Amino acid sequence: MPLRKIVLKPGVDRERTRYTNEGGWYVSEKVRFRQGMPEKIGGWQFITDNTFTGVCRNLWNWVTLAALNLLGVGTNVKYYIEAGGQYFDITPIRASDTLSANPFATGSGSDVVTVTAASHGAVDGDYVTFSGADVVAGLDLNNEYSLTLIDDNSYTIEAANIASAATTGGGAAVVAAYQINIGQEIESPLAGWGAGAWGAGAWGIGGPTPAWAKMRLWSAMNWGEDLVFAPRGGGIYYWDATAGLTSRGVNITSLAGSTQAPTEVSFIYVSDISRFLLAFGSNNPADTVSGAFDPMIVRWADQESLTDWAPAITNQAGDLRLSHGSQIVTAVQTRQEIFTLTDSAAYSLQYIGAPLVWGAQLLGDNISIVGPNAMVIASGVVFWMGVDKFYVYDGRVQTLPCDLRRYVFSDFNKTQASQVFAGTNEGFNEVWWFYCSADSTTVDRYVIFNYLDRAWYYGTMARTAWLDSGLRDYPQAAAYNNRVLYHEYGVDDNATDTPAAIDAYIESAEFDIDDGDHFMYVYRTVPDITFVGSVDDSDPEVVFTIYPKASSGSPDGTPASGTVASPDYPVDQYTSQIYTRFRGRQAYIKIRSNKIGTTWQLGAPRLDIRQDGRATGSGA
Repeated sequence: MPLRKIVLKPGVDRERTRYTNEGGWYVSEKVRFRQGMPEKIGGWQFITDNTFTGVCRNLWNWVTLAALNLLGVGTNVKYYIEAGGQYFDITPIRASDTLSANPFATGSGSDVVTVTAASHGAVDGDYVTFSGADVVAGLDLNNEYSLTLIDDNSYTIEAANIASAATTGGGAAVVAAYQINIGQEIESPLAGWGAGAWGAGAWGIGGPTPAWAKMRLWSAMNWGEDLVFAPRGGGIYYWDATAGLTSRGVNITSLAGSTQAPTEVSFIYVSDISRFLLAFGSNNPADTVSGAFDPMIVRWADQESLTDWAPAITNQAGDLRLSHGSQIVTAVQTRQEIFTLTDSAAYSLQYIGAPLVWGAQLLGDNISIVGPNAMVIASGVVFWMGVDKFYVYDGRVQTLPCDLRRYVFSDFNKTQASQVFAGTNEGFNEVWWFYCSADSTTVDRYVIFNYLDRAWYYGTMARTAWLDSGLRDYPQAAAYNNRVLYHEYGVDDNATDTPAAIDAYIESAEFDIDDGDHFMYVYRTVPDITFVGSVDDSDPEVVFTIYPKASSGSPDGTPASGTVASPDYPVDQYTSQIYTRFRGRQAYIKIRSNKIGTTWQLGAPRLDIRQDGRATGSGA
């Protein structure tokens, strides 16, 4: 019989059984599809040996007028700007206080220093910088520290050296500069007295749903060559590029001429349409009755202004309130609108000019989004992950058909939904979503939609933020080792000091070896694998395995006739054929690589087969 070519459609399908998905793929790990064929994804390399503090949740890239290529890095602890491989701390200062005389208390032979600071407003883990302090017990404490909270009026720090005596000191001119309070690393339940709303449940029972402390998320965009950035639930901050990389961001309420600027927002956005700074979810200082935070309001400053938020007949500042939902979750600019999602509806915000300035049009209701960072725009189309399915907006809000829907949402930690983030990989026509599996409180999974091939695939990977910027050569991602990585860089895992191979594999669904009504004997296979792009001296190699089956549902390699699975065949660039020698009615294949320097793409494997008897009995 002639060689039978195995050609499988692109994408992984877990909505059906392995057998009913005949002609497709069933399992993937660090493999993508290009031109319909599976291949190993690219490697990654950290962009600098330097590290940042905290877990990064936001990346933003822009170039200044002085041609500085800058990367904003927002963590749960600080906000940095990366330039030339260095991380510059621009975290804003919340308060700067002159402490009472001799605020430091030392212990002999200890590096722990107790600080007396009335009404300091800090939380455990906050950062404080001291200046103007005299040497105390041999310690120069004019430096930055992460503090450990004692109470509202005192905390401790760890000095760089141990104290020579137990004493108090520091002088009468010690200034403590407190950075904005740090945020939560992950979503976590509040516990104890006052954790829930008063009266939300019967006495001794508690409220209907638990209260949660929200994780720190950032929104950031450039304002010309400058930067505006905001932590969720905090104020809006401005960083002036002309002040230099060592300058810190400042609250816009402190800028000259600031009027009625928000002090608490959910997130911010800068429109390219007439350049407005918009705050989604905000308090309104103009409301002298309550001024309370409204999660459904959209406020904007005057055109080309960061500071003028007070609506007047002479400006275009204003606000509007969306009606469908309980909070605005996220927004993205596309074409001539800002596409906005609440937790239950989709809106189009459009600039309509004075006097209303911005108008809102309802595009759809009963729509969900899983988290603030779960939406992205690719090739002019908006994609996002809902609480139980995926969506797309291309002028109409539609469900995005997904061959991995059950696989993703049946193993998903909904309590950590805010950790979900989306990103594009435009070089490969991909949208990526990263999320936490059911038993994990850290991001450990990804799912990809290839919008050119209309194919889905998935795998495991630990990342915390993603940015595909045309201003740099490679997509960038933040990892849990406090580094930013270049993706699609090389072919190996260089995220640590010691390079490692990327374990990549893909398994097909079952396919009939012939017509499925006879046992077939396969004695030779042409693997058709290319290693273009591998490191020249790496001797690239994959392992090719075939799993024969007597019938759909029978164990791998153990059909009634006694057929055994094929061995793991090593395939390199010189392998033209392998002698497999197995028999069965159905089979599936697996290609795996775990060798440094190796990358590969699968073509169309071919099986050399001949009939080996008709199946009979219960296994037929």
